[in-house]
Amino acid sequence: MEIKIGIQNVARELGVDVDLTIEQVTDAYTQALVNKSHLLLTDTSGRQTLIPAAGIGYIEFGQEHTRRVGFGALA
Repeated sequence: MEIKIGIQNVARELGVDVDLTIEQVTDAYTQALVNKSHLLLTDTSGRQTLIPAAGIGYIEFGQEHTRRVGFGALA
């Protein structure tokens, strides 16, 4: 799932493609806020992104399931 994160006082948003559900990202963000720490996300290629939770302005969630592409019979 692709998520976009808006960071306060930064004009550009951060895009991360993760293998997590909306609930997992929300829980990780909530825990980071409660602990006054950072949100650590690992993308699908293994790169890690560390963001201060207090500096996050918004998180936009994309589609959880990728659309299939190809040629096949329609039901």
